[in-house]
Amino acid sequence: MSRFELKLPKMGESVAEATITTWLKEVGDEIQFDEAVVEIATDKVDSEVPSEKKGVLVEKCFNVDDVVEVGQTIAIIETDEIEDPVVKDSIVDDNETNNPKDDNIYETEIPSLETVSEIEDSLNEIMPEIEPEINSEAGFLSPLVKNIVKKENISKDELSNIKGSGKNNRITKTDILNFLSNRNVVVQKSLDSKIDPPTYEKLKISDFSDEVIEMTKMGKLISNHMTESVKTSAHVQSFIEVDVTNIDNWRSRVKSGFETREGQKFTFTPIFIEAVAVALRQYPMMNISVNNDKIILKKKINIGMATALSDGNLIVPVIKNADQLNLVGMAKTVNDLASRARNNSLKPDDIAGGTYTVTNVGVFGSIMGTPIINQPQVGILAFGAIRKMPSVIETDEGDYIGIRKKMIISHSYDHRVVNGALGSKFIKAVKEYLENWNSNREI
Repeated sequence: MSRFELKLPKMGESVAEATITTWLKEVGDEIQFDEAVVEIATDKVDSEVPSEKKGVLVEKCFNVDDVVEVGQTIAIIETDEIEDPVVKDSIVDDNETNNPKDDNIYETEIPSLETVSEIEDSLNEIMPEIEPEINSEAGFLSPLVKNIVKKENISKDELSNIKGSGKNNRITKTDILNFLSNRNVVVQKSLDSKIDPPTYEKLKISDFSDEVIEMTKMGKLISNHMTESVKTSAHVQSFIEVDVTNIDNWRSRVKSGFETREGQKFTFTPIFIEAVAVALRQYPMMNISVNNDKIILKKKINIGMATALSDGNLIVPVIKNADQLNLVGMAKTVNDLASRARNNSLKPDDIAGGTYTVTNVGVFGSIMGTPIINQPQVGILAFGAIRKMPSVIETDEGDYIGIRKKMIISHSYDHRVVNGALGSKFIKAVKEYLENWNSNREI
C-alpha cells in the first residue's frame, strides 16, 4: 500500500489559488482513476479535480470554503501500489542508523495483500448501508447533486424524469439546475389541473411572499469581478453603425455548404471575431493590459468570447492566437468553445490568457450595449442585433433610399490608457473590414 498526495493542479497562467466548494468524496470512499474528488472555484471558472490514482480517500486536507494555492496537497489517497523496496530499505537503514532501536517502540506488522483484499470486500458490503443512494433508478448521484436534491425537496418521481447528461447518463449539477429553472412552470400546470379552487387561491396568495435566493459561487465571483472592474477602469464608450448586408447575403450563400461539409453551423460570430483580430493587429495598443503604472503590450491576440450559460451566469472562453486562424478554423473553435461552455466542460486553460473580449448582445434582441471591461484588459466590443433599416444609398446616378441590414457595435474602453481617438479608430477599422467584405470569398 502507498499514499498518494492529490494536489491542486495548475489552472492557467493567471490563476494562483482556488476555493474548495464541495467535497464529492468522503473519507473512506473508494475512488476510481480520473474520478472527480472535489469541486473548486476560481475567479474565472468552476471545475472538478480528478484523482490520478485509484484508491481510498483517507484524509481531506482542507474544508469547504478554504482557499488553496496551486500545488498544495488537498487530499491523501491510499492506493494498492507497492512502494519501491529499494527506497523503503534505504529509509529503514537511515532510521536504524540515526535512531537506535528502542524496546519501548511498538512494531506494527504490515498486512498482506490478501488481508487488504478481505478488508476491502468487507467495506464494499457495508458501504451501501452507510450511505444508500437516494434513488437507484436515477443511477449514481454525486454528493453535490444529493445535497441539491435534498435541499430542494425533489421527489423520486421528479428525479426519475430528469435526463442525465453526464457519463453513463449520470445526472449532473447542470441537469438539476436546469430542472429547477423549469420547475415552476410544471408546478403551475399541475396546480391548474389538480388542485381544488379554494386551495389553489391560497397557494396563489402565498406565491406573493418574497423569496430569498442565495447567489451561486460563480455568481458571487462574477459580481465581484464586475464591481472591481468599474472601480478600476475609467469606462467610456464609442458607438458606430455597420452595414452588414453584403456579409448577410454572402453567409446565406455559403453556410449550407459549410454545414454539409463540416457538420457544424456557420454563424456570424467567427466573421465578427476575425474582423476584431484584424483591427487588433492594426491597433496593437488596444491589445494591452495595465499593471499599476505599467502598460503591458501583448504579443499574442487571444480573444475572449462572452458566452451565456443556462443558469444565467456568463463565462468567457478564449480563442487563442485568433489572428492566426482562417475562417474555417475560427468557426470550429467558436463552436467548440461555445458547446463546451454550455455543457460545463471547459478546462481552466480554456478561459485563461485573454487579451481582448467580444460579446454579442444582439442574440438577445438588444440593438446595442455598454459592456464592462474584463480586467486586466482595456477594451470590450459588443455586437448589436442585425436589423433591416431604411438607408441613403449613394450611387453615380444620385442618392436613393433602400433597405439595408445594419447593426450597431459598441466599444467600451479604459480611458486611463486609451483615448477617444484610439477607441473610435479601432471600431472604425472593424466597421470597414466588415463593410468591405469580399462577396466572392470561398470557405
